[in-house]
Amino acid sequence: MRFARTIVKWRVPILILVLLAMIPCFFGMVGTRINYDMLDYLPSDMDTVVGQYELMDDFGKGAFSFIVIEDMLPSDVAKLKAEIQQVDHVDTVLWYDSIAEISVPMELMPKELYDAFNTENSTMLAVFFDSGTSEDVTMDAIRNIRNIAGKQCYISGMSALVTDLKDLCEEEESTYVGLAVLCACAAMILLLDGWLVPFVFLISIGLSIMLNMGTNYFFGEISYITKAMAAVLQLAVTMDYSIFLWHSYNEQQETVEDKCEAMARAIRATLSSVVGSSVTTIAGFAALCFMSFTMGRDLGLVMAKGVLLGVVGSVTHLPALILILDKPLQKTRHRSIIPNLKKFSLAVTKKFPVFLVIFVVIAIPAFTGYRETNDEVYYDMGKCLPEDMDFVIANKKLQDSFNVASTHMILADASLPSSTMRDMIADLEEVDGVEYVLGLESLLGPNVPEEVLPKDLISTLKSDKWELFLINSSYYPASDEVNAQIDELNAILKKYDPKGMLIGEAPCTKDLIETTDRDFKVVTAVSTLAIFIIIALVEKSIVLPFILIAVIEFAVFINLGIPHYTGQSLPFIAPICISTIQLGATVDYAILMTTRYKAERYYGKEKLEAVSRALETSMPSVMVSGMGLFAATFGVAMYSNIDIIRSMCLLMARGAVVSILSVIFMLPAFLMLCDRIIRTSPRKNRKDVQSVKAIEEEQR
Repeated sequence: MRFARTIVKWRVPILILVLLAMIPCFFGMVGTRINYDMLDYLPSDMDTVVGQYELMDDFGKGAFSFIVIEDMLPSDVAKLKAEIQQVDHVDTVLWYDSIAEISVPMELMPKELYDAFNTENSTMLAVFFDSGTSEDVTMDAIRNIRNIAGKQCYISGMSALVTDLKDLCEEEESTYVGLAVLCACAAMILLLDGWLVPFVFLISIGLSIMLNMGTNYFFGEISYITKAMAAVLQLAVTMDYSIFLWHSYNEQQETVEDKCEAMARAIRATLSSVVGSSVTTIAGFAALCFMSFTMGRDLGLVMAKGVLLGVVGSVTHLPALILILDKPLQKTRHRSIIPNLKKFSLAVTKKFPVFLVIFVVIAIPAFTGYRETNDEVYYDMGKCLPEDMDFVIANKKLQDSFNVASTHMILADASLPSSTMRDMIADLEEVDGVEYVLGLESLLGPNVPEEVLPKDLISTLKSDKWELFLINSSYYPASDEVNAQIDELNAILKKYDPKGMLIGEAPCTKDLIETTDRDFKVVTAVSTLAIFIIIALVEKSIVLPFILIAVIEFAVFINLGIPHYTGQSLPFIAPICISTIQLGATVDYAILMTTRYKAERYYGKEKLEAVSRALETSMPSVMVSGMGLFAATFGVAMYSNIDIIRSMCLLMARGAVVSILSVIFMLPAFLMLCDRIIRTSPRKNRKDVQSVKAIEEEQR
């Protein structure tokens, strides 16, 4: 109580301090680098990642792109190549004039090599950068090349993808927050008991979001998914804490004349309630930190921190705002539109066998769909961009003109004999889907010395330690065909050079598939176990965690099973994150109802009356909380042109609704069915009785 009274006493300085903290938080938010390269989060000990480091350390090369040029004379292509070569952080540009003088007809090249880089009206440049795929300077170089090249040129490669992704994200992100705020505000205006209250809540939550985003500066960088989702998710999952404080404050004012004392008591009640509520949400986000694909840790840490700051904000600067604006808040109060739910609750409880049957009937196809959805996700990040983006158009041009869908690179021991290199190239070119292999040996005959080639070309493809080969494939990254192709290529490479490395977008994506498949199982197990333990400790029961998790997992299975039956393919990261977030964020609904049910039974109510009363009193809070989560994410899902953001927000919005329905209809049925087992659990928890008053306050 001392803490609560201190907050009330120093409310104005606290609010001023928080407002002043927005200044460094703004600069911290602006100064936090955003990473748009999903492959950058792979474990650093993988061959594909080690190979990228070797390429940078030994050759001074990082990113790689092909540029398709249409309807341009060779002399003009040569001039354009020279201009591109001058762009900052462009290391090397390979084209015909890298091998021979432009005055020598291109048709004199070996036919295989000519066809690899030329069509009737197109030619292709290979560009190496001296910086990493997703570095800011690389993206600046891509933009500069586009400005120089004009509309006849199309740039492919991961750097072009992350450049377009960054530009689209920056264009849309402010709208995400605006839509989330607008939709959440509309939901709260409809469901709460005051016209002004939602705006005060949004100001308070907005301050907590700024604190969270500003302190991300200490992480160095965050992923673009984290940046795009964090504010929306924090708004959605921490709104409950503000609602609880407001209801508790109004209840206390009915018994205490002094509004400051009423607020102090409300802070105390809120703190004891929201701490328990927030623990399951934090546990859900924290489970993402167990992913070896470290983007999960990125999102998990930021969101766990955001929930914690949301709890702190609900008992510090929100009370200050409410007390300062108390008069207009009280004058603009109105009755909630949620009707009396007594008859509805009794009807649902009496028909519990029907809902148990429905549970069994739906659970099997829901779980089947859920499992199939996890197997049908896509990993090709190009699919998350709209069809009219420059990168998507360039990739289509590359595929249509040159039958190149992906490019691999091989680093082989430079000391291997030339004859061995030629044998390896011959074997590599026999693999299905390989269009050609470009290396020094493919440019030279068996009796032609390296010295006849320009020194710049030799240094591009060979160092003292490694020789570099480019393999163009007709198979798209993340496809079953390219993954099988990579296995064959790796087997051939290891036969000739056990220390050789196969790198590039497709090999990295194959590693990503294997990594995240394992991560999904680990994260699901960790989040479920952590939440099970939390519920067991909170409810003092071994039986209840099984029931509550079954009810929410049932909702998760439905939510993630729907895409399978509707033919929707999800980005790979969505099921991993959503299954954990939905469980952690919505299991509170089930805990709220169960706590009330236990208290009613402890008071001596009969089973039917206790469950019906628990449903009646808990449903308004469940509906307000769930619809807040739905509103904050649904608008973003409808607006976003980035499929990862759209899919995750749509799943969160639908998951909130399905969890509401599952708790309202399925949980009472399980409480009725398992009443005797629950009541014979180790010991009754007197805190359940104490919580009844707090729950009733929240309903009001």
